[in-house]
Amino acid sequence: MGWTFRSSSLMHVPTLAHRSWHSDWAAMAGACSLGLLLLLLQAVVTVSLPVIVVRLNKAALDYVSDIGKAPLQRALQVTISDFMDPSGEVLQSTRVQILDVHVPFFHLKFLAGFGVHLSAAANFTIKVFRVPEPMELVLPVDLMADVHVARDSIGTLVLSVPTCSSIFSPASMLDGSNSTSQELLDLVQEHIRADLNNKLCLHVYGLVQDLNVHLGTLIGLSPVGPESQIRYSMTSMPTITSNYISLNIRAILFLLGKPILLPLHDAHPFVLPWPSGDEEAMATVGLSQHLFDCALLMLQKAGSLNLDITGKLNSKNNPLNTSVLGQLIPEVAHLFPEPTPVVLKVQLGATPVVTLHTSNSTLHLQPFVEVFAAPPNLALQFLFSLDVMVNLDLQLSVSKAKLRGSTSMLGGFQLSVATSNVGSVDMDQVHTLISTVFQKPLLDHLNALLGMGIVLPSVLNLHYVHSEVLVREGYVVVSSGLSYQR
Repeated sequence: MGWTFRSSSLMHVPTLAHRSWHSDWAAMAGACSLGLLLLLLQAVVTVSLPVIVVRLNKAALDYVSDIGKAPLQRALQVTISDFMDPSGEVLQSTRVQILDVHVPFFHLKFLAGFGVHLSAAANFTIKVFRVPEPMELVLPVDLMADVHVARDSIGTLVLSVPTCSSIFSPASMLDGSNSTSQELLDLVQEHIRADLNNKLCLHVYGLVQDLNVHLGTLIGLSPVGPESQIRYSMTSMPTITSNYISLNIRAILFLLGKPILLPLHDAHPFVLPWPSGDEEAMATVGLSQHLFDCALLMLQKAGSLNLDITGKLNSKNNPLNTSVLGQLIPEVAHLFPEPTPVVLKVQLGATPVVTLHTSNSTLHLQPFVEVFAAPPNLALQFLFSLDVMVNLDLQLSVSKAKLRGSTSMLGGFQLSVATSNVGSVDMDQVHTLISTVFQKPLLDHLNALLGMGIVLPSVLNLHYVHSEVLVREGYVVVSSGLSYQR
């Protein structure tokens, strides 16, 4: 983005002054363009730094191995070409069919700096439709493959299989009484091995490609609220050790399609220390302070934290009316001799602040409260306004794939008069009434919002289970199991 100049269609020779004027403007335009470019680059750097670290441990690989047996068995159910039987006077084309594939062993382990090594054992039950007597045999096969794990251009995980091999063991007849000769059995095995040798690895490749499609659901917009979304993507190549794979995740929150951007603290990427949380858990998720700051800024900008509290006449639970208020502020009683409901309009002008200390998280709010009388069939009439400060205890939990929060009071409200239309307001008199009426609606409203939660990085149908949330200095750690549910 920069300055655009349109010259006149009339040709003229510029004077020295003209040249100087154009030169000055060109220099200014260049400076402005450079400044804008630097701002854009700064914004790109800001949103490119990771704010979440997802670490998948050995237990996660064990879980994938367990739930991956059935898909692998289905993938290995391939078609075998006909066997040319030489037993008769002429070669006879004989159908060969895999009746069943059983995978008794499937194991995954991390390859440091590369990806994952796959090893599996499969038993193929195969029928050869010979006439007059068909053959049924069991063929054991060991599969091995190295799966490379990387980041693609759009910021999601992508898997590839640079090496794959299959090792065949001798087949055994399913029916020991079968009179098939060893020579014929050897010919059948040779045919099946030659036919399956490439097909098995091709189907492993296909299974990995299907998994890539599923991993692609890591990115994309996930709803947070009616007008807000969050988008996750990887910022760099994954870090892979013999114990875990670690993913640096960028999280961008959007409100009405526009990103919520805050400068990262000290402009350094978030680093999750090792070890963190439960090393035996399938997944460890580190959430930086920056994520919480952006989420609260989004709620503030959306106006989601604002609320109205309306008093009722003759109510013990909410005695917020001019009759009760008039007992504390004489001018209110003078202006409204008949009892009239009072409305508190609560707005958060300042962004809420989350503070994360070891085993403790707090939420600091500075609401601005306007107090109105609400006469029947008339416009609201302003009485006075208050600056409020309140500290809340923030409890975090994980349900399915969402981080949720709930709050409770830490101490009381600090109230001070900002402006008044009813003369002097003695806060010692008004404090108890306002605090009593204000506290429950505020907590109910906040807990309903925070209880909606924010989606954590995950792929389609994958949930976090048995999660433990730990608060550390400046970040939060979630240790969790994983559950895949179709």
